[in-house]
Amino acid sequence: MFEYFYHEILRRTIISFGTLFNGIEIQHEDSDDNVVSTIRVPLAYGPTQKFLARLQQSPDLNKPTSVTLPRMSFEFTGLQYDGSRKVTTTQTFKSHTVGIATAIRKTYMPVPYNMSFELSVFTKLNDDMLQIVEQILPYFQPSYNLSVDLVSTIGEKRDIPVIIENITMEDDYEGDFTTRRSLIYTFRFTAKTYLFGPVGDTSAASKDLIRSAKIGYVVGGTTKTPTRDVTYSVVPRATKAYDNDVTTNLSEDMGVEGTLMEVNDSSGIELNTYVIVDSESIYVDKKSGNKLVVKRGQDGTTPTAHVSGAAVNKVTATTNSLIEIGDDFGFDGSFI
Repeated sequence: MFEYFYHEILRRTIISFGTLFNGIEIQHEDSDDNVVSTIRVPLAYGPTQKFLARLQQSPDLNKPTSVTLPRMSFEFTGLQYDGSRKVTTTQTFKSHTVGIATAIRKTYMPVPYNMSFELSVFTKLNDDMLQIVEQILPYFQPSYNLSVDLVSTIGEKRDIPVIIENITMEDDYEGDFTTRRSLIYTFRFTAKTYLFGPVGDTSAASKDLIRSAKIGYVVGGTTKTPTRDVTYSVVPRATKAYDNDVTTNLSEDMGVEGTLMEVNDSSGIELNTYVIVDSESIYVDKKSGNKLVVKRGQDGTTPTAHVSGAAVNKVTATTNSLIEIGDDFGFDGSFI
């Protein structure tokens, strides 16, 4: 615990959020509805109070120009744990290191957190403000999915919902004619992101795993049986679907003693392979369309009832590369 790691998840989410509003423009027209100017609204990171203070400053020799409007600013304002998206804390998943298929990394499931943001829009004219607002609101109903590369080392990229919570409006126009008018709209958002712990490297441990075994011995040698060398070769296979890729789903309920398994699509399941349904290992013996004749409770698992819609995960040769220490293997006893 407390080993150093830094995935830059919060930083990446903040940058991605700001990018959403970095290309907004407004247009000004003359009396004949001809566009006379197009202004790109500048966006900066910082609190609203900072820009309000700068708006109230008068130009002087040190600052010959004041802050121009329209302008936008955004700020990361809070972080809160979201228990409604919690998953089992001890559950883990594995993935390959980006660019290295044989390098396997293991990490615990991410922890859900809600990030709070405020986007402030400053304008002098109502029409400027309305142009900006109409370029933002149609995308949030009430959420917009923001694709964020959360952990680049394992290629963990997720769609983060950004939800608009509320909008407040303020017309700061008090005082005499020398006071600058500023309309201020504040948009509040919540981004439902995930925080990952340290990513373990299992490649070193994987080097200690037995990938194959050969046994050679001599049989015979009696007066009736000639001496001959016999070699048995066995290759361990995975007994779990480590990658958690759903191959298909059950189309019908399956009882404890049932040997007929019906699925939505059997095209991805071959004969003489194993599948995992609700932690039960099942051997596929025969296949006819989307109906599979199976052998239940393989690799020490216990047959249990499964309901329609349950995920069916195929154990493939690729899964064998993800075998971890502690798996009891499943020597298939094949001969060479």
